[in-house]
Amino acid sequence: MKIKFNEEIKEFSNILKLRGIHDHFEEVIEESRDYEEFLHKLLLLEIDEKDKHGVECRIRNAKFPYRKYLDDIDVRYLSECMQKKLPELSTLAFIEKGQNVILVGNPGTGKTHVSIGLGIKACMEGYKVLFTTIPLLITKLKECNSQKTLTYFERRFEKYDLVIADELGYISFDKEGAELLFTNLSLRASRKSIIITTNLSFDRWEEIFGDPVITSAMVDRLTHKAHIIDMTGDSYRLHESLSQC
Repeated sequence: MKIKFNEEIKEFSNILKLRGIHDHFEEVIEESRDYEEFLHKLLLLEIDEKDKHGVECRIRNAKFPYRKYLDDIDVRYLSECMQKKLPELSTLAFIEKGQNVILVGNPGTGKTHVSIGLGIKACMEGYKVLFTTIPLLITKLKECNSQKTLTYFERRFEKYDLVIADELGYISFDKEGAELLFTNLSLRASRKSIIITTNLSFDRWEEIFGDPVITSAMVDRLTHKAHIIDMTGDSYRLHESLSQC
């Protein structure tokens, strides 16, 4: 009879998607002294499983190109400025305050790695995160604009606690793209956080926006109370590759 009950408990747990109970109820039975303790332990395990599943869903939905945890980053090869600022950024207080983070530096210096590390930690702390590149974001905005679904996209975009917009400066864009990007990033100004990575100093942003007025407004909105971090230096990727030899 006990074996039958155990099999049915596992079956019912699967149906109800109670992974914690399914995996642990037999060991909890052996450890528990009364029904209250048994139920308490079992529900705690179920909550742990739900939390793990929630974290995994947030990381998956963020659409990171790869996973890079903050603990995986060798800070010795980051710029001096980032080495000083990373402990503060790692607290994620900038998200609570709605502050932006702008990582400026030549290619290969760890800008994307750091931004993904911060994004994954944010997912683990319960924040809703989106990772995108600037070219991909502009393409999506243009598609939504032509398909009359831009308002729906903007509502979703505005709800993310943190948006990571990678690769500003690698590709220039036309007037429509510049205006759409400005409008959507402005929706988040001083309320929700953005991490921008760019290989161009601010005085060169006009090269990609093509309009001095939009460029000036964009820089003003994004840099207001932002963490601006100089990541110019030797290639982090090269150091990382050499360390594996």
